[in-house]
Amino acid sequence: MPRIGWIDASSGVSGDMLLGAMLGAGVPIGVLRDAVSAVSPEPVTLDSEKVARHGFAATLCHVRVHDSSTDRRWADIRLLLDRAPLDPEVRRLTIGVFGRLADAEAQVHGIATHDVHFHEVGALDSIADVVGVVAGFVHLHLDRLVCSTPALGGGSVRIAHGQVGVPVPAVVELLRGIPTVGGPVDLELTTPTGAALVAELADEFGPQPAMTVDVAGVGAGGRDPEGHANVVRLLIGDSLTAGADSELRSALVIEANVDDLDPRLWPDVIVALLDAGASDAWLTPILMKKGRPAHTLHVLVDADAAAQVRREIFRQTTTIGVREQQFAKHALDREFVHIDIDGHHVAVKLARLEGELVNVQPEYADVLAAARATDRPVKDVLAEAIARARQATS
Repeated sequence: MPRIGWIDASSGVSGDMLLGAMLGAGVPIGVLRDAVSAVSPEPVTLDSEKVARHGFAATLCHVRVHDSSTDRRWADIRLLLDRAPLDPEVRRLTIGVFGRLADAEAQVHGIATHDVHFHEVGALDSIADVVGVVAGFVHLHLDRLVCSTPALGGGSVRIAHGQVGVPVPAVVELLRGIPTVGGPVDLELTTPTGAALVAELADEFGPQPAMTVDVAGVGAGGRDPEGHANVVRLLIGDSLTAGADSELRSALVIEANVDDLDPRLWPDVIVALLDAGASDAWLTPILMKKGRPAHTLHVLVDADAAAQVRREIFRQTTTIGVREQQFAKHALDREFVHIDIDGHHVAVKLARLEGELVNVQPEYADVLAAARATDRPVKDVLAEAIARARQATS
């Protein structure tokens, strides 16, 4: 059964909070220490402590480093990672996190990525945060990771370039296209390191997926502000399934009633929404007030693609508002086989339930192209593609 994790970032997210959550979820501290020691060019010590944050028990991971005046660029950190004796997956994901940080800093300051100097994130403690969190994540062997909408905080904070508003510019760049929310307090709740980690590691952003939780880790931030629990929760468990190959996932249905769009545009609207990441899109004819004919547009989409799909709805249609509902979605695992019919390529989608092949569906565009090229009836090419796909998988 798939193992999934959910990060509750409703109180913000940072590197040290995620380290604590990993430890609270049962990752041995030795796993984190070994990975950090493999990368860090100077001594770094990791220790854990049980603390309370606004009345909630949590794990605080202390990262202790010696003072260092070394100024590190992205190229320097990349060299450290390339040379370190790391698990290949830890190396790949860590490079991805730092690559995101470098790109964000370059965008903010208008410079080339290779010229980025990591003032905050290049410090040894931040290198430890990134490498340690990634090593912990790989150790958990999750099949899927979901993160809630991160809370960014508010107010202002001092960084290497002076006093800036929260969210700081790098966090804005790192979470561009990802759902976020300000507040709930005037503190920096999501740091650039935390933002880069969830942007790289999370498969999607949204509410807790359907799962049976058996592990919960609570990671503490360094501060304990009054009236705010400065923690990140990591919940881990088995995905709820309808069968061996059918996973129950959460999805959104976005809807809008439209009565003033030229109906000739609807086919292209639906294509644009599917290209933007929608799982499905369809229309329902309706009657609105005063008997006006109209359509309800329905769009099924996973949470991570909802922002882009919502944007396309506003761009492609005349609606000025949409509504959304969350649903549970059962989806069979699917795969493609490729069939040759009279020298023409036809892709065929297969779906299985508990090992049994229950659906065989050729891609209609491929069937139509093969039928036209061979001057055969479409129904004959369709039937042959289905039969050959079943023979190839029997």
